[in-house]
Amino acid sequence: MKHLNIQVIGLVQGVFYRAASKAVADQLGVKGFAMNQPDGSVYMEVEGDSFALDSFLEFCAEGSDRAKVEKLVTTEGTLQGFKNYEILKKRK
Repeated sequence: MKHLNIQVIGLVQGVFYRAASKAVADQLGVKGFAMNQPDGSVYMEVEGDSFALDSFLEFCAEGSDRAKVEKLVTTEGTLQGFKNYEILKKRK
């Protein structure tokens, strides 16, 4: 299991990016959260096995149909033990 912090930069708000990320995460068994940031990016923290996270990152680079992803910034973090994948309005 790995934990990744991901910032998705580009046209990623108002284009169902977070909803699509939840559908993909649920299919892959990836746990964590996604939330919009004031700068227009989407921030996610996700956990899963290497295959699931690699597949999830492929989605992140493409995004939803109307999204235009310019850049992904990823860093490894400490496992949090997320139970599911959520779309958050603001960080708990």
